[in-house]
Amino acid sequence: MEPTGEQAALRDAVRRLCATFDGAYWRDVDARRAYPEAFVDALTHAGYLAALVPVEYDGAGLGIAEASIILEEINRSGGNAAACHAQMYTMGTVLRHGSAEQKQRYLPPIARGELRLQAFGVTEPTAGSDTTKIATTAVRVGDRYVVNGQKVWTSRVQHSDLMLLLARTSPPSEDPKEKTRGLSTFLIDLREAKPGTLDVRPIRTMMNHETNEVFFRDFEAPAENLIGEEGLGFRYILDGMNAERILIAAECVGDGRFFIERAVKYASERVVFDRPIGRNQGVQFPIARAHAAIEAADLMRRRAAALFDSGRPCGPEANMAKLLASEAAWQAANASLDAHGGYGFAEEYDIERKFRETRLYITAPVANNLVLSYIGQHVLGMPRSF
Repeated sequence: MEPTGEQAALRDAVRRLCATFDGAYWRDVDARRAYPEAFVDALTHAGYLAALVPVEYDGAGLGIAEASIILEEINRSGGNAAACHAQMYTMGTVLRHGSAEQKQRYLPPIARGELRLQAFGVTEPTAGSDTTKIATTAVRVGDRYVVNGQKVWTSRVQHSDLMLLLARTSPPSEDPKEKTRGLSTFLIDLREAKPGTLDVRPIRTMMNHETNEVFFRDFEAPAENLIGEEGLGFRYILDGMNAERILIAAECVGDGRFFIERAVKYASERVVFDRPIGRNQGVQFPIARAHAAIEAADLMRRRAAALFDSGRPCGPEANMAKLLASEAAWQAANASLDAHGGYGFAEEYDIERKFRETRLYITAPVANNLVLSYIGQHVLGMPRSF
């Protein structure tokens, strides 16, 4: 699993770009709860957000392994890839399940940065992780669908032209084996919203994640924006989750390496009682253990990426990569904060900001308890947990 020369060159190039957006930039964006527009534009113009778009649609035609490197390096540099990571994997639903016309219409401008597809409308306040219980409806009226309902934790919608939306087009089936039917996936053009049909309300959180509640009130979507077959949208969304898990794992690995590198430097330079604090086992060992956890998680991330890129099943590996990497990043965050002592809470050191940001991934985009449930039931064959 040694990186190829092209992958090493990609890592170096992303690292150089990220170096132009230092801690001061990210602290300012965080303090203002602003969107990192300049950073996202730089990534877009460099072509990195089009990594997974095939060459025939003006993308880079790279694999998930290369996309992982891009996101890892962003977080390792002290940045936050969550501002734009959905641009990479959300388009996969269109690529794999969209019509030829939809692919030609949307993928090239997405790849060129002329359109942003960064918003993903799935979660609802009363459904949570039980996606089959969503209540937002899309009713066919002539050549359009009329959408009504509410989504929550819909990130980046205010900085996106398009949204991938999962809505109910028919009542849920009473057959337990068919409970996922009746949900459909749409590509929503947010720019076409008529006044009063789309209400976006920001949710202020502990980190600068630009997430929102979204209310649809008789919002009209052209029937041609239905992706794939009506009623099969749940499986289309599910199909893209392995890519999401792998890329989130990569961000967590990047976070972990950020924390470890900062902790090692500080512990080696900070002198207390006439010696570097890194000589104390109480400081050194947690950092070393966190490093080992990050390296182990990275191996699982690489294995999942290799399986994905070869077209083989990778559900267990993708989920385990996300689980291990998110927990390893949190372990590294705590070790780094402890090593920095009081200075870890000071904004200028960037530890507290990254500490807040990396904690998210234990909970979202899928809670680790749900990952454990998946492993227990689908990998180990144990009874379904409740």
